[in-house]
Amino acid sequence: MKQKISRFFCFQERATSFKVETIAGITTFMTMAYILVVQPSLMVGDADYVIDTNGVMITKEAILVTCALVSAVITLFMALYANMPFALSTGMGNNAMFGAMLIAGAISFGGIMSLILISGAIFVLLTVFGVRDLIVKTIPKNLKIAISTAIGFYIAYLGFDNSGIGTFTDGISQGDFTQPSVYLAIFGLVLIAVLTARKVTGAILIGIVAVTLLGIPLGVTTVPETLAKVPDFNGLGNLMFAFDFKEVLSFSAVPLIFVSFCGDFFSTLGTVLGVGAKAGMLDENGNLPDIQKPFLVDAIGTCVGACTGNTVVTTFVESSAGVEAGGRTGFASVITAVIFGLMVFLSPLVLMIPNAATGPALIFVGFLMIQGIQNIDFSDFTEAFGPFVMIMFTIFTGSIAGGISAGIIAHGAIKLLTGRWKDVHPFLYVLCIPLILYFLS
Repeated sequence: MKQKISRFFCFQERATSFKVETIAGITTFMTMAYILVVQPSLMVGDADYVIDTNGVMITKEAILVTCALVSAVITLFMALYANMPFALSTGMGNNAMFGAMLIAGAISFGGIMSLILISGAIFVLLTVFGVRDLIVKTIPKNLKIAISTAIGFYIAYLGFDNSGIGTFTDGISQGDFTQPSVYLAIFGLVLIAVLTARKVTGAILIGIVAVTLLGIPLGVTTVPETLAKVPDFNGLGNLMFAFDFKEVLSFSAVPLIFVSFCGDFFSTLGTVLGVGAKAGMLDENGNLPDIQKPFLVDAIGTCVGACTGNTVVTTFVESSAGVEAGGRTGFASVITAVIFGLMVFLSPLVLMIPNAATGPALIFVGFLMIQGIQNIDFSDFTEAFGPFVMIMFTIFTGSIAGGISAGIIAHGAIKLLTGRWKDVHPFLYVLCIPLILYFLS
């Protein structure tokens, strides 16, 4: 069996082994397992369930189960089709945006899945027809960086709010530091930071587990009667093929689809090239051979995710941890996929994790996402103004869709009004029209 696996995944050609790939797969899972905790928390909030605008109940357990299943299936698809050590799950950013809208009653769950399905279908078509470079040229570098940065600030805001470290009820102020949950969250954030500085693998996951355990004697963590069980598949019925396409028939849907697509597309592009470089897979021109394969897997993953109640499925940059551990083939992803599959039966263990543990993880993920701000070119005002508007608008209005829309409009406007309209791709001006109507609708 090992010989067959070795031949199929080209162990000899890529100078790796069964043992090394297995360790790499486990390492990748450890670094991204936090998504199984964060995804249900972002989509449902503090309670065990949320009732959407159509009266449909969406439970944390159902979100967890389908997230684990889809992560396992799509990561396995990546392993067998692309033979690359990349793992996939629901990406950070879109889940925060759509979760907040769902909890606030601004959109139905079916509407969210409809928007994501359209985003994924666009990604599939662009990948199949090979027009990836056109999209790369349409969105300026500074705006690409600003999108990730704006989402990072928003995720950090959610971490402060969920954990109680900050309060945003009446302006911005500090939370109630007399509560055990708050100082546990601060401890968790410090622990994650220290472990990361010391280059400890799985720092976020370790922080989540530590705070959860410390929260038991303090009454912050509620221990379930059982830590493992066969999942309740009845709740999944509200998530599967739960489309509500009437939500896409408005101008307000345009920026949401745009955010979903761009977040997925550029995250995948950056992750695939970045992790591929660490694995020594790039050619002499810095390109990844057969890059269309991981792109297609990612795009199909988003469509499958929408059909099963998941926000945008994307390639995780945490795959780099597995690569650093020696992963060079898709077999590492097979191991990651198998562990994700096993997590379906451990939903009570995951659901016991309190907001005091997930909050610090969100804050730290936000920190990781905003680091790209240093790469924004501030030397040219007309290039920096749009990103500035995008980031500030997102932070102070608490709206990712509004922030990104405002940033794109500001970029197009400043270029047009200063006589540098040729610097902007024509498609970006076309995109500004529905984005303006989004604010007016």
